[in-house]
Amino acid sequence: MNDCDLCTTAGGEILWQDAFCRVVLVDDATYPGFCRVIWHEHIKEMSDLNQTEQHRLMRTVFAVERAIIATLKPDKINLASLGNMTPHLHWHVIPRFKQDAHFPNPIWGTVMRESAPQHDNNLIASVLKATLAQQLS
Repeated sequence: MNDCDLCTTAGGEILWQDAFCRVVLVDDATYPGFCRVIWHEHIKEMSDLNQTEQHRLMRTVFAVERAIIATLKPDKINLASLGNMTPHLHWHVIPRFKQDAHFPNPIWGTVMRESAPQHDNNLIASVLKATLAQQLS
């Protein structure tokens, strides 16, 4: 689809990819380490994938979760697959910290405070790339 952002752009800095999906780092200073796992083909729902593809995608989501935990040591990880605004199958993998702007609310919820964790996104990208390459090889 030509009007789908996830079909026409990478959707962030590519950290890892294969023939089926890609992992990108979202450019969001408020939420360092926020990644998306994006299915390459334009489909809307998990149920549009066959069982092997579903397992492959979720294996990648869980590898990203483990890599973020090892890299950033967040207080919590949020996993979300919404697609209401962009109906292209993708998962959000979001590290959460007690001091982040929305905690304990979802990042799309009510802001609770102005503070946010401070991290070097270049270092995060480098470490996540190496960790994902090792986990998903």
